Amino acid sequence: PVPGDAAALRQVLINLLANAIDATEPPGTIVVGARVLSPNGRGPQMEITVSDSGHGMSEEEVRRVFEPFYTTKAPGRGTGLGLAIVDHIVRAHGGQVVVESIPGRGTTMRVRLPLEA
Repeated sequence: PVPGDAAALRQVLINLLANAIDATEPPGTIVVGARVLSPNGRGPQMEITVSDSGHGMSEEEVRRVFEPFYTTKAPGRGTGLGLAIVDHIVRAHGGQVVVESIPGRGTTMRVRLPLEA
């Protein structure tokens, strides 16, 4: 199991899914996945991915995506806190968030969390 605060980790998934939904217009797709990783020199990790076929982000947007109050959404559509909260919770649990995005093609958010030994 992933050690930690279940409610906080649930919030991570809620925020990632909310962003994917906001970024994806019909007939787009959202895919959620999970797998166990065994990186060299580290203990096992759970990797949870949320991928969307939305509008994607530029390199500059990806660099800023975890800044509090930063948003790529239209005015009045977002607070810019969702991904900042995700990053804070994941780091507090000893993990990391990796963002892969291609403008016009979509985004994949990879949450990696340590598993109990």
